[in-house]
Amino acid sequence: MLTYTFRRLLISIPTLLFIAFVIFMLLELAPGDPMANMPLTIPPEVKEKMRLALGLGEPWWIRFPLWLKQFFIVEPQYWFDSAFGTNFADGAQRIISFQSRSPVFDTIAQRMPQTLWVVGMSYVVGVLIALPIGIISAYRQYSVFDQVGTFVSMIGFSVPPFFSGVLLIVIFSVTLGWLPSIYDTTHVVNDWASFKVQLMQMVMPVMVLALQTTAQVSRYMRASMLDNLGQDYVRTARAKGMKESVVVMRHVLRNSMIPVITVIALGIPAIFGGAIITEQIFKVNGLGQLLIIALQGNDIPMVMTLTFLFAILIVMFNLIADVLYGVFDPRIRYD
Repeated sequence: MLTYTFRRLLISIPTLLFIAFVIFMLLELAPGDPMANMPLTIPPEVKEKMRLALGLGEPWWIRFPLWLKQFFIVEPQYWFDSAFGTNFADGAQRIISFQSRSPVFDTIAQRMPQTLWVVGMSYVVGVLIALPIGIISAYRQYSVFDQVGTFVSMIGFSVPPFFSGVLLIVIFSVTLGWLPSIYDTTHVVNDWASFKVQLMQMVMPVMVLALQTTAQVSRYMRASMLDNLGQDYVRTARAKGMKESVVVMRHVLRNSMIPVITVIALGIPAIFGGAIITEQIFKVNGLGQLLIIALQGNDIPMVMTLTFLFAILIVMFNLIADVLYGVFDPRIRYD
């Protein structure tokens, strides 16, 4: 297992470098100019000096290795030195945003807690709800519970978040007045009352994102359970006199979790990208909204860093899913 994990980590290095190169070239060839948002009163020679100050005067074969150095060497060194209270000598070489003129990773670190509060909580809630629904729906196939679960899953698949989010705002905020329509990012949790306010403003965005997660994971869980409930080893276990709960939860569930692991693991980075629309609707000051602002302002360093972070998450959780295969299924061995 350790050999396989180490080999996969080595393979991930050229994969991530190739992804970084593709992202860089797509942004390089994309139309748009970071200087386009500057006032027209600025003289052309001043704009050219600003362009050179941003590093846009260098060719791409110089800027791309520089960005890799900043991402993999300079930024980790900065956070390592900051953690131990030492001075960071290479601060000028950090990745700087074109819009805010501040370090990109500092801005991401400021937005990350809001994304984790909303997106992270919604994914945990969605998975915790989806797994029992999928198990019960498969075990009680064609029952009322199964029909209701199928109907809810169809709604989760078919209704886009920009519609369900606005619908929840109209119902619970405008009509009933139960929940706030906008997520207050300046709210600070310091006591029980403020914690309840935080929960109230998280309800609607979490519901929108959790609905999609529940719909996807529950259908995969149901299909996988149905495939394993009819296998020979299940009939053998029942013939030996094992309790039905032991047969379902220990044998069937463990084998059924193998394909579901991939969906859950790869859904974690995907939900960060999918939160872009939800964060725009509820004004959550998270990474999704930050990416939209960076795209609109041609902030190439911010866009490239965020998209590459999403790519790292996908590669990392893909590796985690492969390793978990051997944990859930003893028949899988990585030699």
